[in-house]
Amino acid sequence: MKNNKLFFVLLLTFLLLSVGFLASQCSQSNKKQSEVENECVGDAACKSCHETEHDQWLASDHFKAMQVANDSTVLGDFNNASYSADGVTSRFFKKDGKFFINTQGEDGKNHDFEIKYTFGYYPLQQYLIEFDRGRMQVTRQSWNSRDNKWFHQYAGQKILPNDWLHWTGNAQNWNTMCAECHSTNLKKNYNFETDSYNTTYSLLTVSCESCHGPAKEHINYIGSAAYKSGNKEKGSYMLMPKNSSQHSEINTCFPCHARKSNISSKLLSSGELMDDYIPEIPSTEYYYADGQVNDEDYTYASFLQSVMYKHGVKCSNCHNPHSGKLIIAGNGVCNQCHFKKNYDSPEHTFHTVGTDGAACKNCHMPSKYYMGNDLRHDHIFREPRPDLSAKYGTPNACNNCHKDKSAQWASDAVVKWYGPERKYHFADDLVPGSRMDLPHQAHLLKLINDTATPSIIQATAVHYISNINDNSSLQALLQQLNHKDAQVRYRAVTGLAGFSPSQWLGSISPLLQDKVRAVRIAAANLLITANGPDRVSDFGEPFTKAQQELNDYILYQVDFAAGNVMAGDYYFKLRNYAKAEEFYLRGLRKDSIMNYARLNLSTLYNITGRNTDALHVLQQAAKTDPKNDRIYFNLALLYNEMDDQNNVELNLKKAIELKSTNPRVYYNYGVLLQQKNRPKEAENQYQKALSLAQNDLDINYAICTLYLQQNQPEKAIPYAMTLKKHYSGNEQVAQLLRQMRL
Repeated sequence: MKNNKLFFVLLLTFLLLSVGFLASQCSQSNKKQSEVENECVGDAACKSCHETEHDQWLASDHFKAMQVANDSTVLGDFNNASYSADGVTSRFFKKDGKFFINTQGEDGKNHDFEIKYTFGYYPLQQYLIEFDRGRMQVTRQSWNSRDNKWFHQYAGQKILPNDWLHWTGNAQNWNTMCAECHSTNLKKNYNFETDSYNTTYSLLTVSCESCHGPAKEHINYIGSAAYKSGNKEKGSYMLMPKNSSQHSEINTCFPCHARKSNISSKLLSSGELMDDYIPEIPSTEYYYADGQVNDEDYTYASFLQSVMYKHGVKCSNCHNPHSGKLIIAGNGVCNQCHFKKNYDSPEHTFHTVGTDGAACKNCHMPSKYYMGNDLRHDHIFREPRPDLSAKYGTPNACNNCHKDKSAQWASDAVVKWYGPERKYHFADDLVPGSRMDLPHQAHLLKLINDTATPSIIQATAVHYISNINDNSSLQALLQQLNHKDAQVRYRAVTGLAGFSPSQWLGSISPLLQDKVRAVRIAAANLLITANGPDRVSDFGEPFTKAQQELNDYILYQVDFAAGNVMAGDYYFKLRNYAKAEEFYLRGLRKDSIMNYARLNLSTLYNITGRNTDALHVLQQAAKTDPKNDRIYFNLALLYNEMDDQNNVELNLKKAIELKSTNPRVYYNYGVLLQQKNRPKEAENQYQKALSLAQNDLDINYAICTLYLQQNQPEKAIPYAMTLKKHYSGNEQVAQLLRQMRL
């Protein structure tokens, strides 16, 4: 077992984060350009020809996304009203015709803040405050425009001024978090050196050109002799003309209606979403295990799972794009297509017509409240599955209404109404596939190899299977590098980070020239991670170009706290440790409780021989988040390197007490116990590790060796056979198998 030495490795959490920025750009049309440079001209230029659509837009949420604060736009009570909650008392008043809020500032004391803009309209309205360095911040105090009262975002939480979530902090910064989806043709214009913004936009709110692109060429064309003579140009130099395809609508709507990160300020506008954005997949980081939305995830990843998407349904089939309202009220919007069977009846719904239980959306689009009072429906369009809830604890639409009943009660009702058999859904495999505590690889392979699986779910399965470090997973990832969907290719590339470069190097270098920018960036990042800055030049001009795109992506995010950690990781991999330290510390200044920055910073200090600093940073992390098992694991690794075995064991025990799901915690504790000649306890820890990673090389090798040392070769055989199946090419494994005559 590697000369019986304790096998600890201090790991750096390299994160290629999806920071969650949302973007809506006034993009260039892909049509041929006229001699005059295309520009945004404003909604007034559209009204004369498109008066009906313009009037609908004036009543829409898009029009009211952001407005100058005045008596017509402000909905909240500013007549010396006050509101106290979560340890903060705020007062709302007017002075000299302006609106003010007196509330807790970034120094912890109350100050008067002038409201410059309204943000949103219904069911809630927030307010924007101008700060120094071009920043605008969104107030925590929000107006419930449904019930006409003040309330707090993050109700019930006492948020301190140094917290990232405090309304003066990075999480509530308009320039970074909100602006691109509430204004037209927004340019963030962040200056890294001064940590300041010069943010600009063509129109304050979401206007015609947010969706249709800049209109100057269109207007010139409509007024031209060529147009009047009947020389028609398809699309008339506009994006999203009438009767646009599903693909066009998705590319137009989902840059804002998706949880994703922006790749660069330089939009390619190619028609491929992942040339400009990296959308989140429905993994358990933000979604429930069956793919239902959990966090504030918007609609993109949900809709791409759905049968509606599969059958070509597009946004405008249900929504009027100018008013934002349903084109037909109630169940009528569904009955446009679902009319052959009488679904809108008690024979199907088992609820009285006209009641909430008979509404299609309440069963097939389960809802959840966000931002305190905003009820949003999940665009997954699937049958309720309370049987999965009873088995795995996932939510279901039935118990959304029947909160006083159990999931089993709901499951029994479904069986009574619709029979005992449920039609197969990918969630039947996705849920167990997401569970590290269950045998899950076969479920993931089924999803990956089944062509009927939605691509976004295949991408999620690829993401999960990358955590199983064996040959079957490796082959699955390599096969997906040629998948037609960029989301799957991207996740396959990022998933290979846990495998030896010798196993994938020849397969990755061609992806430096992939047709999609997100995939090229992921390939460049993986090659740097595996090869270091000294060897990447071997990949020539394709790598140089892809790395420049990666560099743009990294530096575009550095106004954001997590973006600084991403930049720190990037420079760490380039071995520019001074720059990496600068970004980690900068990220912590923006978010003092961002502990993965401390974990990575401690690794940097360890690698550069500053173990005292590394220990101090990890101790700070433990004080900030005492229930984070990863911190104690890293402390154990560091104490091991510092030859403090008592603290090694204490911190491994702490990580285990916190129910760590990291198999290396149990593996390393098993190694320690084995070295201390406590074989039964070591066996117990190895078994726990195997329950989380049943085919892992090191764990199977360790327990096999333990049994051989205890003269129990018959117990060692099953683990030796696992090694033979998955790692027969490994020399250490081959030597063990020869020793056991297998």
